[in-house]
This record gives sequence, C-alpha cells and structure tokens, in this order.
Amino acid sequence: MSQDIWINLPVKDVEKSTRFYNEIGFHAANVGHERAKLTIGQTTILLFPNATFEKFTGSQIADTSHSAEVIFSISAESREEVDAFIQKVESAGGSVFGKPSETDGWMYGAGFADLDGHRWNLLYMDESQMPKRQ
Repeated sequence: MSQDIWINLPVKDVEKSTRFYNEIGFHAANVGHERAKLTIGQTTILLFPNATFEKFTGSQIADTSHSAEVIFSISAESREEVDAFIQKVESAGGSVFGKPSETDGWMYGAGFADLDGHRWNLLYMDESQMPKRQ
C-alpha cells in the first residue's frame, strides 16, 4: 500500500513564513484561505495559522521557546551547501542553534529554527567516510 504523508505545521503568520521559506530556497505558496503549502523534495508541509491548527488538533501549540516538538532533517549534497544554506537562514531571519560542524568524521551539518521556533537540521553525509560494520 502506497501512502503519502502531509505534515501540518502551525505558524504565527502564514505570509511571513511563506516568505521566509522561499528566501531560504524552499518552495512555498499560499493555497486557499490563510494557509500555505511548503514543498521540500517529495515532502509536503502545510502551514496553518496557530488558531486553525489548535482547532483541528484539539490541542494547544507547543511553546517552541522552551521546548522542541520535532526536528525536521534534510539532506544536503555537500558541506558548501550546508554553509550557504545556513547563511540564507540567518539572512531571512531564522536562528541558528547549531553552527555548521563535523561529527564523527563523516557527517557535516547545522541546526536552525524558523520564524516560529520549529527546529530543522541540515546534514551532509560523506558515505565514503562512514564507518563500516564489522
């Protein structure tokens, strides 16, 4: 059985979030009334105003200034792509909580938060340097 997954994400201001995501290189466009569709590769993320999100989830929005509800991880093609992307995030008003750095000799990545504090991870993995299983 083949199934698609759509991620629903609450945002304070759909217009500002749409501009932010477009500025960092994703594809975001308004659809319908007060919502936007964000496309990253084959993944669709729908942006909803906080009040709308709370209404259909029956739950309050997580306070991202004190906790993380999820982290979205995205692959990068190179270290340079990670560095350039993080510069775009900072220029667009996002915040970097994990500066670009190497981990374990084969992963290079960085972490950032969008305008609403949702956390994202950009990661380049050099599989030629990945430890081999014994």
